[in-house]
Amino acid sequence: MELNTRAVHVANPPLPSGSHPLSVPLVQSSAFAFSSADELAEAMAGPDGQYVYSRRGNPTVRALEQTLAGLEGGAGALAFASGMGAISGVLLALLKPGDRVVAQRCLYGGTYAVLSDLAARHGVHVTSISGDDTAEFEAAAQHPATRLLVLETIANPTGQVPELPGLLAAARRMGITSLVDNSLASPVLCRPLELGADVVVHSTTKYLSGHSDVLGGVAVFADDALRRTVWPRTVELGACADPFAAWLTLRGIPTLPLRMRAHCAGAAVLAERLAGHPGVTAVHYPWLAGHPSYATARKVLSGGGGLLSFELAGGRDAGRAFIEGVRLAKLALSLGGVESLVTHPASTSHRELDAGALAAAGIGPGLVRMSVGIEDVEDLWADVQQALERG
Repeated sequence: MELNTRAVHVANPPLPSGSHPLSVPLVQSSAFAFSSADELAEAMAGPDGQYVYSRRGNPTVRALEQTLAGLEGGAGALAFASGMGAISGVLLALLKPGDRVVAQRCLYGGTYAVLSDLAARHGVHVTSISGDDTAEFEAAAQHPATRLLVLETIANPTGQVPELPGLLAAARRMGITSLVDNSLASPVLCRPLELGADVVVHSTTKYLSGHSDVLGGVAVFADDALRRTVWPRTVELGACADPFAAWLTLRGIPTLPLRMRAHCAGAAVLAERLAGHPGVTAVHYPWLAGHPSYATARKVLSGGGGLLSFELAGGRDAGRAFIEGVRLAKLALSLGGVESLVTHPASTSHRELDAGALAAAGIGPGLVRMSVGIEDVEDLWADVQQALERG
């Protein structure tokens, strides 16, 4: 079935009576009772048995895992309490002291922080690459202790799209496990497992749930043996998905393809118009001709996504004035919801960095990040225009 259909018909096992509820039931129970000690012991043996304790598995959470594995084309999935829970759970399960990681240079800050901590406290060596050159990765991964390649489908906030087909094929040839954060693309725009990835992670907080009311994450695995390797570590870590958050995510998934089309359409229009505005010096959107990743994005993605960023000629003061001047878009740090959001990293999330440090991070003083919602694009453009004029 096409993804549009699969998104609507989520995993939903029948009730004991044999009937199927149209909505996945919310099983808000922390523990489950058994009639014998043997049954309880058997249920504790793995991730797919009967339910024992919701940290180890829950019916609503499992429905979400099965649904997302189906959307990504994976053999199985594990749901987490947050996107960072998913990333941390996989990294901690797969890496040990002395291992080496090759990571895309432009990574989400939380991922970068976890890798930095593993390097500082546990002796995991991390090498950064551009993500644009397969030969660069092959050279960086020559050490026999190289265990993992870490990439993002669409980097935040620069919009970089790495050379996924070549990088993932090279990692597979070299026996190196690959992890791709697909949060900004969603399975609608890209399915990295189909390109050769071993693990795909999502912050389900973003486009998958889509309504700014969920905190959650998921890891989807190409090979079920790898999922079973990671599962015990996630149980020990305790970053398990909450059943209610899983239920809310399942409620959002049927409209995911519709929402993603609206996000992409609006962002593409705004990117084109911003690129022609005299107060804007650069626009970072992978579907925009002239973006460094344009050719790769057109090959790897089925749309440019809903996130864009742009540089204002007036620098830091102009960026701050813009985010305080918008009326329809909201000033908030998240992304992927139905409402449009803006941030100015230089005066908010990265306010402690000087100009040199901002430049090293690829963030200009006047850079504004915008998560484009599903509002009418003309209303959004009117809001952007008036904020630019006020700045």
